[in-house]
Amino acid sequence: MILRRVARPLLASIFISGGINALRMKEQHAEVAKPLVDRTVREKAEQLPSSVPTDPVTLVQVDAAAKILGGSLLALGIFPRLSAMVLLGSLVPTTVAAHPFWEEKDEQAKQQQLTQFIKNASLAGGLLLAVADTGGKPSLGWRAKHAAAEMNQQMQDTATTVQRRAGKAGKKAGKATGMAKRKKSGKGPKAAKAAAKVAKRNAKRKAPAAVRGVLR
Repeated sequence: MILRRVARPLLASIFISGGINALRMKEQHAEVAKPLVDRTVREKAEQLPSSVPTDPVTLVQVDAAAKILGGSLLALGIFPRLSAMVLLGSLVPTTVAAHPFWEEKDEQAKQQQLTQFIKNASLAGGLLLAVADTGGKPSLGWRAKHAAAEMNQQMQDTATTVQRRAGKAGKKAGKATGMAKRKKSGKGPKAAKAAAKVAKRNAKRKAPAAVRGVLR
């Protein structure tokens, strides 16, 4: 969609520019980030792995690289949701470190920092939309829910089919059992016909004797 091709580079441009600027003036950015780093990373330095940097200059460089890489991928539409998530994770500490308006005593400086803070909050909103944007495709949540519904329907259909087959098998087994019992007791169709013929013959033989008894 052409709207995404225009919107993504526009949203990414400020992060790419900010990352390049941070690399050029890493010492100045490190001074700004130092109070936040001292309150967070350095306090937990003993609990963190040795590979995790704790000095402000290195952290600024890592953050700048994340902004440049994430911004470039977002602008090009490569892994846009993942890159937007990376930029969002970079934006939060940057905003807290660079624009702590609640700590300013001067009213004019406080207003300036608040304006920058709100600007970054607006960028965070745009990044959240980019994270949620599936490009017209169903989201992972919808696909998971749809797949679960399909699986449930298939299980119900399978259970119904099994019940029907079991019912048919039960009826066939009942018929087979009945036929076996009738054959065993001599009461099958052929045996019944033979018994009827014998009864008729016996009735004919006994008829004259009965008539003679009546005449006497």
